Amino acid sequence: MADYDLAVRGGQVATGFGTVRCDIGVKDGRIVALAERIADAARVIEAGGLLVLPGGVDSHCHIEEPQPGGGANEESFATASAAAFAGGTTSVVCFIPQWKGHGVWDRYVDYRARAAKGMLDHSFHQIISDPTDAVMDDEVPRVVAEGVRSLKVFLTYEPLHLSDAQYLRVLTKARELGCLVTVHCENYDAINWRTAELLKHGMTAPKYHAWARPPVVEREATHRAIALAELVDQPIQVFHVSCAEAAEEIARAQARGVKVWGETCPQYVALTAADMDRPGFEGAKFMCSPAPRSQEEHARIWEMIRRGTLDVISSDHCAFSYEGDKGKRQNGADAVFRDIPNGIPGFAARLPVIFSEGVSKGRITLDDFVRLTSTNPARLMGLAPRKGMIAVGADADLALWDPRKKVTITNALMQHAIDYTPYEGLEVTGWPVATIRRGDVVMRDGKVQAEPGTGRFLPRAPYDLIRPRGVVPDGFDPAPPAGR
Repeated sequence: MADYDLAVRGGQVATGFGTVRCDIGVKDGRIVALAERIADAARVIEAGGLLVLPGGVDSHCHIEEPQPGGGANEESFATASAAAFAGGTTSVVCFIPQWKGHGVWDRYVDYRARAAKGMLDHSFHQIISDPTDAVMDDEVPRVVAEGVRSLKVFLTYEPLHLSDAQYLRVLTKARELGCLVTVHCENYDAINWRTAELLKHGMTAPKYHAWARPPVVEREATHRAIALAELVDQPIQVFHVSCAEAAEEIARAQARGVKVWGETCPQYVALTAADMDRPGFEGAKFMCSPAPRSQEEHARIWEMIRRGTLDVISSDHCAFSYEGDKGKRQNGADAVFRDIPNGIPGFAARLPVIFSEGVSKGRITLDDFVRLTSTNPARLMGLAPRKGMIAVGADADLALWDPRKKVTITNALMQHAIDYTPYEGLEVTGWPVATIRRGDVVMRDGKVQAEPGTGRFLPRAPYDLIRPRGVVPDGFDPAPPAGR
């Protein structure tokens, strides 16, 4: 009997802390050896001339979220799995919804069942849109006990947004239960006011989506989200930072020692507000929130990435087709920007776009790329060392990467359920040629070959990285976390 189930031979293994030519030995879905030569394996993959990267970890994506009126968004766990594997991603953290007037436990049970039909390894954030006593005191602790270790809140959007008082309620409960809080930071009232004024002046086209939510509303909400988290000593991650103004608020807090992390996405270094000014309704394809900014802002975001202020790059895959009654045109091809669904597809494009714009163009190193797209999200979400790294004992999640391969992105290559990609026609340098999940080849040369139902739920236990600091104003701590 062979010593190993699989050997990946001859590749340049990128660990996030240097690159080394070595073989990888896999047994029972885990990495069990890194060696100069592994000879005795049941299966062999020759990786000469390729980079061997950790499988991507996408810690911010929306998949098959059920809607209160019935149905679910277009991307199913099956199609999301195919798209993720096509782009070199093997693990995700996605969102359990909560609807106003409803609890969270039933949604958790339903969502676990949906996710089990896919092929991706997965964990969840629990959205909190209605933090009633029953939800926060009875149901959320049950969900957390199941291994959901992060709560998601919105400071904008109807009907998801929370008031400051409600946000504080979530922060204090998360601290009590040992959870991370992830935050969408934009000012709800400011956006509504500016939207009304734009519409009053006849400014209705997709491009005015960016005008309705300029950087100042993101900066203000980021400052407020951090200040309230600091007040109660609760660690948070700020999602999808689009501008340096918001990133600077994070940097200032980090300099004070506050546990706050910043995330950005490919759209904030590859798309611009000008894309939403395309003829007719075409600009709707690029609408997401926060909105894409200017070309000049791209350089500032890259600088914040290099500084480490923004240390995770996710897809924020939140996809609506261009056509159809579930898509961007669901309220008509002449809908005002306010009534066009926000969100863009990005699963398969995330790693190629960031590798090409970042590593291939010399903006970041290969080690940076590995940490930003795999290691850091795994650590922050409590999935390390099982996920996000190439090390003995980790799951054998790998992306075999051709760093010189030039590809022009088309929607067919994305393999998602959506009828377009905002990156159509973008030429990238660097492309995944095979994806391995727990020792199984799930994509080779663009062909996905995983079986439905083979993804695994990844429960998360308490972990030190998101433990409160024990620092509160005046030393007054009305609700110390459990165990203190």
